[in-house]
Amino acid sequence: MAFTRKNVWAQGGDFSDPNILWYARAAKAMQSRKLADRTSWRFFGAIHGFYRPWWQQLGYWSSSDQMPSQGDQRTFWKQCQHGSWYFLPWHRGYLLAFEAILRDAISTMPGAPSDWALPYWNYFGPNQNALPPAFASPDWPDGTGDNPLFVTARYGPDDSGKVYVPMDAVNLDALGDPDFIGPGSGGSQGFGGISTGFSHGGDTHGGIESQPHDQVHGLVGGGDQQTLGLMSWPDLAGLDPIFWLHHANIDRLWEVWVGLPTSTGNPQQSNWVKGPASSGQRAFVMPMPGGNTLTYTPGDMTNLTTLGYTYDDLSPPSATPQAVARLQVLGAPPAAAAAARSPAMAGSKNVELLGASSQGLRLSGREAKAAVALDSAVKSKVAASLNAVARAATPTTPDRVFLNLENVRGLNDATVLSVYINVPEGEDPARYPDNKAGTVSLFGVSKASSADDTHAGNGLTFVLEITRVIDKLHLSGALDASQLHVRLVPRKPVPDDAQISVGRISIYRQGA
Repeated sequence: MAFTRKNVWAQGGDFSDPNILWYARAAKAMQSRKLADRTSWRFFGAIHGFYRPWWQQLGYWSSSDQMPSQGDQRTFWKQCQHGSWYFLPWHRGYLLAFEAILRDAISTMPGAPSDWALPYWNYFGPNQNALPPAFASPDWPDGTGDNPLFVTARYGPDDSGKVYVPMDAVNLDALGDPDFIGPGSGGSQGFGGISTGFSHGGDTHGGIESQPHDQVHGLVGGGDQQTLGLMSWPDLAGLDPIFWLHHANIDRLWEVWVGLPTSTGNPQQSNWVKGPASSGQRAFVMPMPGGNTLTYTPGDMTNLTTLGYTYDDLSPPSATPQAVARLQVLGAPPAAAAAARSPAMAGSKNVELLGASSQGLRLSGREAKAAVALDSAVKSKVAASLNAVARAATPTTPDRVFLNLENVRGLNDATVLSVYINVPEGEDPARYPDNKAGTVSLFGVSKASSADDTHAGNGLTFVLEITRVIDKLHLSGALDASQLHVRLVPRKPVPDDAQISVGRISIYRQGA
């Protein structure tokens, strides 16, 4: 039968919704199993990531735990794909296996439903950005103080214990990118990411991975390198029951994107379709009920009908598509603006450096500033591209512009930064929302900053599309300036011991 994943807020987000109650009961069963059991909660958490000192610090590992065999660890653990075009399909298979284990546990319980499916948390829904109540209390209908959906290591965006997703820190801009694969090299990272091999922690995240995926992780988990919020750290995130509902929503958004008229669809390249195992790297393998395993490729993960599930809501955002709205702002004739709804208008993938800061910067306290000098010749290309929109008799695609925070290093994955451009000196950036380039979450930065078997220690690179800000500067005549002023504003003051640094701030044009 086909299963339907439903919004966790459909009936208020509490235990009056039987779908949530059955999730809790199945989670309780998984949590009671030993670490070495392939179907246990902790085993599945370690598939996403495992770092023994942190697990021990938070009580998820002790010296009395029998570890899985070396074969099981090599096959299953530390497998999650980040900073990769495999991010979406790998996590889809991860969710399918987890859901199958839960459904198997539910099937053994009295009164079990036959149609249970994992809920999703759509924090973009009206008044649905708060943590669902069933996850917020230690008590539940089956007991006092032992709610399996509640964890204490979940601190929220302000470390107050009030967990919610601030709507000014998240967006669905990634849905406006027509291409799954970005050209990288400073330009678009695409909706789904840049081409990689097996990537347990790549350095540049794709569009939907960067926003809202990374943001929700850091905002929900909160904490710092001493007070670890589970969701804020890749090696802990799979232990938090809300993780799975967050990823179900990201999975849902992938399907929404595929259905958009502007989407060019999923990749057809053989090394994406067949996955990293086709080139001799690790295969994607998940434990399944009854001692079985699921070995899969990205190509296996593209058809929900074949996979046997769907979502109760796959409707696209109601707003005017970003490409259309942009051409309207730039003065394109109505017919030309309307043509931007077609994936044929995706535009060029040629990338060229527009400017860069002369040195790195250290982020401590409430903000950091940098000036980015602009190359006059490249800037003229951008201006010419924007000017051509209003003059063109046929549809034209203007340049897109991207700001890169390169080689970001540090020790606190829970850090969330807002990035502003050309806010007047001495002014509060919050008063200039039109100058906000975007928000980044440093999810995964600590491991990326440490040289080990999978990381070179170069940190992460964050890519923000600043096309809208550049368009505004162009229309106001402010793009004539020789440099742009960038301000990084953390949601919470950054302590010195977080050691957050940015190697360089660069700006690239992507166009003809």
